[in-house]
Amino acid sequence: MIEQNKEMSLKELEAEVLAEGREWTRQRLQQRLQAQAEKASAVFPPQAAAATSSELAHGGGKSKSAGRLRSRPAKR
Repeated sequence: MIEQNKEMSLKELEAEVLAEGREWTRQRLQQRLQAQAEKASAVFPPQAAAATSSELAHGGGKSKSAGRLRSRPAKR
């Protein structure tokens, strides 16, 4: 908050008011997001779906090398 005992420069005053505005905006956004989440009855982060018996029988549907780069065989 603004101190009455200290003379503030315009730059300091501007920085303080902008910080207060950012905090007000952050709180308002948080309130609106919370209200929207409660209205939708959403849980975040979403829970991972359980693997089906078919996926489990076939290794869970993803290979162990998923996401890794594979080297190409050398050309002859």
